[in-house]
Amino acid sequence: MAGKHSRTRRITSPAGLTASAVVAVALAVGGTVGAVRLTAGSEPVRPAAIDLAPTTETSAAPSGSPSASPSASASVTASPSPTVRPTPSRTTQAPSRSKPRTASPTPKPTAKKTTARPVVDTGSCGASFYWQGQMTANGETFNPEAMTAAHKTLPFDTKVRVINPANGKSVTVRINDRGPFIEGRCLDLARAAFAEIASLDLGHIEVRYEVLG
Repeated sequence: MAGKHSRTRRITSPAGLTASAVVAVALAVGGTVGAVRLTAGSEPVRPAAIDLAPTTETSAAPSGSPSASPSASASVTASPSPTVRPTPSRTTQAPSRSKPRTASPTPKPTAKKTTARPVVDTGSCGASFYWQGQMTANGETFNPEAMTAAHKTLPFDTKVRVINPANGKSVTVRINDRGPFIEGRCLDLARAAFAEIASLDLGHIEVRYEVLG
């Protein structure tokens, strides 16, 4: 029995080679697509992923809905209401104000208290002045600018008002020394006291005096 020999056909032409390559690519692509379809059909369905990252957008759900986001309700801040000031009201008039008013009593004039000392003695004599001296008869240091005077007999610290009749000027002096020892004169004034009632150029003048109590 004669054996059969299979012969392999070789394609050597360029066109044949190209056609063979196209068929091989087609078979390869078709096999791959089929494998992908089979694999996709066998995979289980996975649940959709939930994004837990916080978002800045507020939910539009109504406040009464249970699905409303707490951050959305917290972001809404109520505007402060204006403070209402209390209306001032007058208090009830005191009972004493409702009584009829009477005229206020007219103040009675009070007698002014006079501090003027009473005159216990008066007289007239000559008066001079002096400006030198270290000590007075009562032990004070003589001051020619003080309102003081010397008298022969009046007690120390006696106040005497000396008046110049020629011009009406007067001065009140305090007795703190003894003198003058000249006939016709009864007062020797310190220089400043004499200048209050007359010019120092006169030296001495006739005066009227009042001894004050």
